[in-house]
Amino acid sequence: MTPDPVTVAVDAPATSVRSIFREEGFRTIPVISDNRLEGIITRPDMLQISSTKSNLDARSIMQQPRVIATPDMELIHLAREIMKAETVYAPVVESTASMQLVGIVTVADILRKFLYNGIKPVHETLGEMNFSPAITCNYDDLLSHVWKRMDESGYSGLPVMKKEKLIGIITRMDIIRSGHVRVGFDSNTRDAILVEKVMKTPPVVATPQTPVREAGEIILEYDIGRIPVVENPVYVKREPRRAKEADLVGIVSREDILWSYLN
Repeated sequence: MTPDPVTVAVDAPATSVRSIFREEGFRTIPVISDNRLEGIITRPDMLQISSTKSNLDARSIMQQPRVIATPDMELIHLAREIMKAETVYAPVVESTASMQLVGIVTVADILRKFLYNGIKPVHETLGEMNFSPAITCNYDDLLSHVWKRMDESGYSGLPVMKKEKLIGIITRMDIIRSGHVRVGFDSNTRDAILVEKVMKTPPVVATPQTPVREAGEIILEYDIGRIPVVENPVYVKREPRRAKEADLVGIVSREDILWSYLN
């Protein structure tokens, strides 16, 4: 658990919340009133802020958390609840009666605990896992199309392809930090933004032979939500975990790795 997480008040301007996301890189921010949990704001909620000036406040864009934890919950039970709810976090409150916020638990927190407490995953390597083919985008796609694809698929990051080769990855955080959250959605303007202007390249990758534990360590080390699984990677000499290009096999997320431990 992360104790005393960064929070915002219910009447905080939405533009101020966006600035926190952009500068700090958080995935979620609890919304409070007198330290009582009122809701949660996530990266996708940033799309509701239409410009640099907005009358919206945190209360207007927050949502209710799908899972709420208490300090006495067993970690494995909490992990299963988070995974079943298809979310990546749970705010922790003193009790569901008081709703006084004391911390937040993320999938990364739980995965870190499992990795370094000697728990073994069901699968030995990534190649043994049943992961779906990756939903991708092209380097010359519009950000508007990519964000829509993220919303439709539920994925917060997509591999970027060029001539059928993996060359990068783009996430919601990349779009938020670029400052093009709204500009990129008007595909009829001359200022429409392409993926290649925002994507991260070269991407961190793994292969089907990568041990599940090592993949989890890489995800935690780089603070990323997913890692492309590739074949025939052309590695960067100075950064051997990054590939200039590769044949994409699939993608494995933090949640996929965590399921391997829970199962």
